[in-house]
Amino acid sequence: VQLQASGGGLVQSGGSLRLSCKAPRMITSTYWQYTLGWYRQAPGMQRELVADVTADRTAKYSDSVVGRFTISRDNSRKTVTLQMNSLKPEDSGVYYCQAKGPREIWGQGTLVTVSS
Repeated sequence: VQLQASGGGLVQSGGSLRLSCKAPRMITSTYWQYTLGWYRQAPGMQRELVADVTADRTAKYSDSVVGRFTISRDNSRKTVTLQMNSLKPEDSGVYYCQAKGPREIWGQGTLVTVSS
């Protein structure tokens, strides 16, 4: 497995979760070149971009999560993190991490459920 996602779970509306995605098998010297992102997919819906961060650490967010979610990367640890605050039921879904660069790599999903 190239990307290992973790941190999902069940949380009440207004709560927080922190997702992490590690890339233990990727070479550190190339990891930094990748744009790292988090996508989510709700039941019956298409997968959508939540946030991503480029090699120069420019972050981009979906309008629905601006001000609530923060994406960050630690190249030395080959990890991208998504801090999710003020969660809403509509944030529920399976969250996938992605590395996009010389290749496009997907991690397995981690389920986030926000109860109202």
